[in-house]
Amino acid sequence: MDRLKTEQSNPRGIPQAKFIDRVESLLNPSTCTNEDVDQLLKECQTRLQQYKFMEENKRLALNGNKSKIPNITKTLEMVQYLKERKEEDDDEPLQTNYELNETLYSKAEIDVQNLDNVYLWLGADVMMEYPLDEAIELLTTRLAVAKEAVTVAEEDLEFLREQITTMEVNTARVYNWDITRRKGLAPK
Repeated sequence: MDRLKTEQSNPRGIPQAKFIDRVESLLNPSTCTNEDVDQLLKECQTRLQQYKFMEENKRLALNGNKSKIPNITKTLEMVQYLKERKEEDDDEPLQTNYELNETLYSKAEIDVQNLDNVYLWLGADVMMEYPLDEAIELLTTRLAVAKEAVTVAEEDLEFLREQITTMEVNTARVYNWDITRRKGLAPK
């Protein structure tokens, strides 16, 4: 596969596909055999499949991070609201509905003035208690990280689409070159 390797990559180390400008630079038309061409086509297909595998993984990561952003945002807004209500010195309890399960909600009354901490789900069935300011800081950081991960995944997906297109063009160029070569070898 060294014939298709370049020294360039994107910032996350995904290698750039080598564009085959002239197939003759990789295969000598006068000495190459059908096996040589088949081997090059196999290398192109292998590289193409690697890019498609990376693309699928990046797409899954992108979708995962995109689905986290609304939940983090909603939680952050709620904690900020609780903090604002506490700072207003409003003695009236906060009436709210909260989600117990996907389709099950319950009513709650929150004594905002005596509220110093909130509980946050961290994932993997782990919940931790945080003071309001620390919860806001944590959620703000997690939101920024998730947004950055979405940006990075989108950049990587665009880069991978370009590499897939390059490898598809390479495969077609080698295939067409081989057809022309074989026509030249055919008895007249």
